Amino acid sequence: MSKQLNFAVVLSGCGVYDGSEIHEATLTLLAISKHGSNYEIFAPDINQAHVVNHLTGEEMPETRNVLVESARIARGKIKNLKDFSAKDFDAIVFPGGFGAAKNLSNYAFDGEKTKVNPEVEKAVREMYALKKPIAALCIAPVIIAKILSNVKVTIGSDPATAADIQKFGAFHIITDYKGVAIDKENLIFTSPCYMIGTSIAEVAEGVENLIRAIIESR
Repeated sequence: MSKQLNFAVVLSGCGVYDGSEIHEATLTLLAISKHGSNYEIFAPDINQAHVVNHLTGEEMPETRNVLVESARIARGKIKNLKDFSAKDFDAIVFPGGFGAAKNLSNYAFDGEKTKVNPEVEKAVREMYALKKPIAALCIAPVIIAKILSNVKVTIGSDPATAADIQKFGAFHIITDYKGVAIDKENLIFTSPCYMIGTSIAEVAEGVENLIRAIIESR
């Protein structure tokens, strides 16, 4: 029987081009539930870097809030990331999507000179200090690499992103779409998802493997 863990899932908006990748976010919640564990959803109460029309890929002249947009995926049941407390959770997960690289950090704009949202950094450092699992999907591992530096992560096999991870002082591990890079010493779990996966079924396999690995590690 699976252990019942309490997961925190941190979103970055709603939609792959300017927020959380919806498939990855939803599959994360599904995998957690399927394995008999619980989750609470968080997002920072900040404006998005910009808003993208997901039909055309073009930027739109409007402003949206990350917490409000993330609430769409959470069906309204979501908390402000500033209220996160690591002592209440067994693990934390960051789904991907450009929101991780635009709203939770500015990696999409500044690359190796990226800065991370202070509330995101605080949540990660609190979990790390308590020796609790930290997980990230797709592009989100760059955030973990930037914050913690000397850790092992994967974004699949993209050479440019892997090079930036190395510049942060972290180590990149090449994996396929269903692979999970596990840094046992630092309790970091990462999987490429749509960085490599070409279908929702492939992404689901990677997410399922990651959540299972976290639960089995406890």
